[in-house]
Amino acid sequence: QVQPVESGGGFVQAGGSLRLSCAASGRTFSSYAMGWFRQAPGKEREFVAAISWSGGSTYYADSVKGRFTISRDNAKNTVYLQMNSLKPEDTAVYYCAADRVLLAKQYDYWGQGTQVTVSS
Repeated sequence: QVQPVESGGGFVQAGGSLRLSCAASGRTFSSYAMGWFRQAPGKEREFVAAISWSGGSTYYADSVKGRFTISRDNAKNTVYLQMNSLKPEDTAVYYCAADRVLLAKQYDYWGQGTQVTVSS
């Protein structure tokens, strides 16, 4: 079992960058695939990016491909989301999630989210 906790959200102007972190408690972090999701006001939660337990496989939503990078450091029980060239439409609450299955339909463990606001 893991418990993700997100950090690093904030306010940034369009074109800027932010790095989100997700620290996960639990001794089995390295056996979990990790994902980032986001939910904008009035919209459903959507997939952003995912990374396999080893970090060897990554996946991205088309809307962030080429701008966002997901990575992980298993020694630190942490997964990151580097967000560059941010756009106002990236404004959302960003959630970190863990599951034993990469690209699971429903991830098992979720953090409480961190707000990202991009101004135009």
